[in-house]
Amino acid sequence: QVQLVESGGGLVQPGGSLRLSCAVSGSIFRINAMGWYRQAPGKQRELVAASTSGGNTNYADSVKGRFTISRDNAKNTVYLQMNSLRPEDTAVYYCNVPMMTGIYWGQGTQVTVSS
Repeated sequence: QVQLVESGGGLVQPGGSLRLSCAVSGSIFRINAMGWYRQAPGKQRELVAASTSGGNTNYADSVKGRFTISRDNAKNTVYLQMNSLRPEDTAVYYCNVPMMTGIYWGQGTQVTVSS
């Protein structure tokens, strides 16, 4: 069994920052990619950022220059630093970890950007 536990969401004003964390535990086998997705009301889930164990990263165009994905491989944890937040960043954010045994998702954490 694999568990992904997210933390760090909340309410923030436009221009503010938040840091999301996702810790992976359980029957872990060779994590390579780790990523963050988000889903806003009435919209499809979309990739926000992803990171490989080799250090490669990619970002959605809408968050480039504002969000940074990082990871601590020793702790099986992935982070998403979100700066200069905008109202359109409001969504439920999910971490995602594909492994040989399956594709695993966190429970989701709400991020609301509003004044």
